[in-house]
Amino acid sequence: MSSPNGTQAVDRAARLLTEVVHAPGSVTFTELAAATGLAKSTTSRLLLALERNGLVRRDEAGRFRPGEMFVRFAWRGGAEAGLTEVAQPYLDRLGEATGETVNLGVGRDGMIEQIAQVDSVYLIGATNWLGRAVPLHCSAAGKVLLAHGAAKLPAGRLERRTEHTITSRAALETELAAVRERGYAVIDGELEPGLVAVSAPVYRDGGAVVAALSVSGPQTRLTPPRIADVAAACMTQASGLSAVLGHRPDGPVSDGPAPDGPAPGAPRLARTAQAPHAAQAQREGAA
Repeated sequence: MSSPNGTQAVDRAARLLTEVVHAPGSVTFTELAAATGLAKSTTSRLLLALERNGLVRRDEAGRFRPGEMFVRFAWRGGAEAGLTEVAQPYLDRLGEATGETVNLGVGRDGMIEQIAQVDSVYLIGATNWLGRAVPLHCSAAGKVLLAHGAAKLPAGRLERRTEHTITSRAALETELAAVRERGYAVIDGELEPGLVAVSAPVYRDGGAVVAALSVSGPQTRLTPPRIADVAAACMTQASGLSAVLGHRPDGPVSDGPAPDGPAPGAPRLARTAQAPHAAQAQREGAA
């Protein structure tokens, strides 16, 4: 007879995992115990083991869903399967920390498309960006993807959306180098007058950038001094999501600071985010 700690335990855990994976949505503890016929104590013990190993996870209501390990496997094929669902807690925390509109964007057909959003707590600046495609060169998320080779500019002239839009490819390359160096991108009135946005890269295993996490709002709230704090919060949540997708940075990584706490490189953010328009004028003058 098999030991509960051996083959029998593996079979029981597999039955639980199968129920979670094949469920049309999240499933409760009680439903899992009933579906498998396992004792509640056994169900609880095995679910904890599966959760520790990233095979199942709990949502905010305590219901069970497939875990991060399945998302990492899906990303091996370059798919976006499950990304928005796994990313949602990180978007929520960033929204709570900033109060501004938060988006998750991916490159698509030479544009940046927002695939998930948390709305701003304010009436002004609460724009619905879901499914809306905007040019890569004048959006913060687009600059992040361009800077890390996750998207390519379409051929032809760069569209001028406002007087602050960078339309010189040489000037844009200089800007993208700065994005790589500081770890985040900023736009200030480049897509729409009065709109400010900050974005940080989301990595998968192997170090490739697959998405960009962004915060946007009006210039009246996202002032230069505040951009530094928003950028730090954005980088923190992007790093947390990257870890779920299997990314392992070269350097040491903490278990995750609070959403509004400092991120690696935060002390230099205040120096690099003070005057976006002045920096742009310098770049365009040299182009």
